[in-house]
Amino acid sequence: MDWIQAFILGVIQGLTEFLPISSTGHLYLGRMLFGMKDGGIFLDTMLHIGTFIALIVFYKDILWKLLKQPFSKLTLLLAVGTLPAVAAGVFISDFFDGISKSGATIGWEFLITGAFLWFADSIKKGAKKLDDLTVFDAFFIGSFQALAIFPAISRSGMTIVGALMRGIDKETAAYFSFLLSIPAIFGAILFQVSDLFSGEAATIGFFPLFVATLSAALTGYVAVKWMIQFVKNHSLRGFAVYVWVLGAVILFIQFKG
Repeated sequence: MDWIQAFILGVIQGLTEFLPISSTGHLYLGRMLFGMKDGGIFLDTMLHIGTFIALIVFYKDILWKLLKQPFSKLTLLLAVGTLPAVAAGVFISDFFDGISKSGATIGWEFLITGAFLWFADSIKKGAKKLDDLTVFDAFFIGSFQALAIFPAISRSGMTIVGALMRGIDKETAAYFSFLLSIPAIFGAILFQVSDLFSGEAATIGFFPLFVATLSAALTGYVAVKWMIQFVKNHSLRGFAVYVWVLGAVILFIQFKG
């Protein structure tokens, strides 16, 4: 993998981690484009570190408050909201890892993501702010996050839709969705650490890895900031149409082949 490919994969990760169109599904397609069966656990980890850095920088003020007040209500909400994803990762991740590598279901999963995004516009507009969230709200949203164990189900899309279903206003829905992704992405990094030097890690040089991480961090920061403002005043149906078209094209190619 050269640095240009690394840069493109980093941009894909940074944008699609936070746009509601599935980073895992797009990274799979990006690797197919470059003729890569698998980027290796090292590359996956570094891409996650890139988006994790973007979140830390964007949420630095609220994270600092949480460090000073570790037993706050928001800490509890994030912990409860993370539990469903942890359970999914512990008990069924091995099964879905096989599906992810094969790419056999991603076309259908893009279609499902689109259906949820289209449905979001029919949800009655809510007024709950961050301070109004309950423990059940967090668990409900976290359950939607757990659905992203499917390769092309968008984590951010699912959590935003879940938040809207709980009567949370659109800007807060996106804000909490991305805040909730911090422990999820951190957990994914920890989950990969034990296997960090397995797979194809040895074939990827330091500079491409650095470029991939940096591009994921920079584009991820832009995507988070832009998406929170976009959701506030715009429909998600444009994203729905995009993933529907993408899913249909993938299914056509798979069935034709």
